[in-house]
This record gives sequence, structure tokens and C-alpha cells, in this order.
Amino acid sequence: MCIRDSINAEYMGGEVDIEELIPKEDCVVTLTRDGYIKRQSTDTYKIQNRGGKGITGMKTKEEDVATDMLIINTHDYVMFFTNKGRVYRIKCYEIPEGSRISKGMNIANLLPIEQSEKVTSAIKIKEFNDDTYLTMVTKKGIIKRTKLSAYHTARKGGLIAVELDDSDELVWVKLTNGTEKIIIATKKGKSIRFKEEDVRVVGRTARGVRAIRLKDSDVIVGMSLEKDGYKVLTVSETGYGRVSDFEDYRLQTRGGKGVINYHTEKYGDVAGILTVKKDEDIILISDNGIIIRIAVE
Repeated sequence: MCIRDSINAEYMGGEVDIEELIPKEDCVVTLTRDGYIKRQSTDTYKIQNRGGKGITGMKTKEEDVATDMLIINTHDYVMFFTNKGRVYRIKCYEIPEGSRISKGMNIANLLPIEQSEKVTSAIKIKEFNDDTYLTMVTKKGIIKRTKLSAYHTARKGGLIAVELDDSDELVWVKLTNGTEKIIIATKKGKSIRFKEEDVRVVGRTARGVRAIRLKDSDVIVGMSLEKDGYKVLTVSETGYGRVSDFEDYRLQTRGGKGVINYHTEKYGDVAGILTVKKDEDIILISDNGIIIRIAVE
């Protein structure tokens, strides 16, 4: 046997962990409402001035919308939560890399999801532990808090993340530390701010409790966590935006009717909310796939 054959034999014998050969680098993972996902380098997006035209971030099918964008390391886990209340996980590097304008790969080719199942939230995880919680909010205003470690499994078929009512869907999921303050916004301009500890910790398959009392025509459109030095960005469906202090939303008890957040009769229904800092940049994605990156200031 020649030297080269000997080296190849040792390599194929499992002495090298393939994961160790994958570079640890930051990237951007983008997911659309119809389930198309791709991974790109963070260098793809350059800072622009507010009001600019932006760049084309992806090609989407008609009526498809980009819904999630993660700044993540290639070796981190990505947890995908679906409207049916299930959760799946993969490593970031398992997501195929795509060009700036490509629509990416359908996530059904990466995860064993059912035909009627859609990914509604994606979060990054470095490690699973008992000191961190997954706090989930459904479209109908149900909130649930469970230890992150309860979801540490390599099961390929996914896990039940939350037990849902027949007409409800799981939409928002955040990592929390047990002492957070949570703000939730509705499509018709209401919001509620309360302590995380108001939501008791329950098991993985439990249903959860009421976060806000909704009117029949209203639904949840956003969930954010309060941070020191940060503010709340509210964006409307017509393109208006406003930055507010968390203190503008009085602290209430979970399950109340909330307070007025936005005058939807003048500016349109609320599209979502986000926790931001004045020295940060935000990336906004329109329905037709146009991306613009601007400074919060």
C-alpha cells in the first residue's frame, strides 16, 4: 500500500469529525412564508441610508413573503416551530447556501414536515440548558413557557412544542431567562406588557395560558422582550413605523385587555413589533422581496 492510500484509509476510518472541517462563521438565514430557506454570508448586505431603494434579497413566488431572518453561526442549531405546534432542529451548516437573489430550497426537503404544516418561527440555539426557557405565543393569544432542555433531542420526526386548540396556531417563540418583561401586540393596535414570571413553567406538551384578551376580529402580530437601553419598533402594513420607550406601555397583569399601541384607523393595521437599539441596524423585507438595511437612528 502506498503512503497516499494509507492516509486515505485512516481518514475514512472515522478519525476526523466532518463537522470540525466546517468553518465557524457568521451568516444570514432567510425563511419565507411558503417555506423557502437559504443561507448567505453577512457580507451580502451593505448599510444604506434610510429611504433608499434597497437591494433584491431574494426571488419569491407571487404572494410569498420573507418572514424570518437570523444572524447565526454555522455551528449553531436552528429550531423550527410550525403552525401545528411542532418543533424541529438542524445545524445551520445543513441549510444550503444560496445566492443573493435565489429563492432558496423548500424547507420540506430539509425537515419531515407534513403537507399542511408550515414553519412560523425560527430561532438559533448555541446550547441547551435548564436556565433558559422557550416562551411561545399563539395567534389567538395563548402563551406558554417551558425549559429549553425539554427540547434537547435528536429525534428526526420533531417534537410537540405546544398543545393547540383546533382553531389556533403557534407563531412566535423567544428564548427567555426567567426574569424578562414581555410585550405583545395585536393587529388592531392593542398591546400588553407583563412579567415573564406571570407565566408559570409547564411541560413540553402543555397548552399554556391566556396572554391578552382579544376581540373576535383581532389576532396577535408580534412579541418582543424588554431590554435595558432598547426601544419598541412598531411597523404598520402600510409602511409607517414608530419607535417608543418600553415605559410608554404600563406594566399589567397577564391576561388583561391591554392598552392602545397604534392608531390603525389612520396608519393601517399593525404588521409587527421589534426590540431595537438606536445604534443598531434593522433589515426590513417587503412583500415583493425587496430588502433594505437602515440604522434605527
